[in-house]
Amino acid sequence: MLAPTPASPLPPEAPRDAHPDALFDADWLALRSAADSAARADHLNRRAADWLRARQPAADNQRLFMLADLGTGSGANPRYLAPRLPGPQRWTLIDHDPTLLARALASCAELRDHDGGHVQIETRQFDLAALNATALGETGLVCASALLDLVDAAWLARLADLCADLRCAVLVTLSVDGLWHFEGTGEVAGDADDALVREAFNAHQRRDKGLGAALGPDAAPTLAAALDARGFEVELAPSPWKLNLAEAGDAALARALIDGWRDAARAQCPQATARIEAWHGRRSALCGVSPGQLVVGHVDLFAAPRTHPVRNAG
Repeated sequence: MLAPTPASPLPPEAPRDAHPDALFDADWLALRSAADSAARADHLNRRAADWLRARQPAADNQRLFMLADLGTGSGANPRYLAPRLPGPQRWTLIDHDPTLLARALASCAELRDHDGGHVQIETRQFDLAALNATALGETGLVCASALLDLVDAAWLARLADLCADLRCAVLVTLSVDGLWHFEGTGEVAGDADDALVREAFNAHQRRDKGLGAALGPDAAPTLAAALDARGFEVELAPSPWKLNLAEAGDAALARALIDGWRDAARAQCPQATARIEAWHGRRSALCGVSPGQLVVGHVDLFAAPRTHPVRNAG
């Protein structure tokens, strides 16, 4: 087994100023971490692990698995995945935010793979709008979490092209699907303004966030179709957050979501501000009190090249 090497950053690219809607602070990333871990479609993690093992000759247990995490933030995705994937592993963590990359480097420094080996980590400050072959290097598994809803169709097509050229697998998790609802709160008919806020928020999600006209809840199916057209076997699986409104940690996340939905809905539909504010008051009042749940839809994706690749899929 390879000896651990010091974690080190790769030279930064020259990122543009990030769009405000694509900036996420460490507190938000920490707030959602537990819900993310609980929601993931674990059988897709196992498919990724099996795919990596199949690439490693039985006699060559020193071969490094090269993995990349796009939009890594504070490193929650590699922290979750590394212990569930075979080793030895070398991760490249890619993000435009140097502060978050420093947190990711520190938080992943002691990671071990499923076999107990030390995980090698390096970081790259990189503008994802300029995603290219250099950024991905010789990656065998491209990963991302909570990223796809920020990008446009052209970006997803470029990602699919790069993965087809590399013949690598793809594991993208926790992409929003545009659906959420409250359940078990004791309401007979729910709240009539849930639909108003949901539709306004989803429309707001499709604004340009620095990576073209964002696809929002359409992003995961769009990437699935692009990879399928390029010769990948693709599986989508639901990975919803199920937030218990009476539990303190979940209630805090629910409040943050309700606040964010209100703000986006008001920006999208200023003529409905009074209705949206009243809705916000009713829904916020459930947090920390109601025995029910807030269920927020997400979807995970795993894709791996088929035996016979499809080229020039467009």
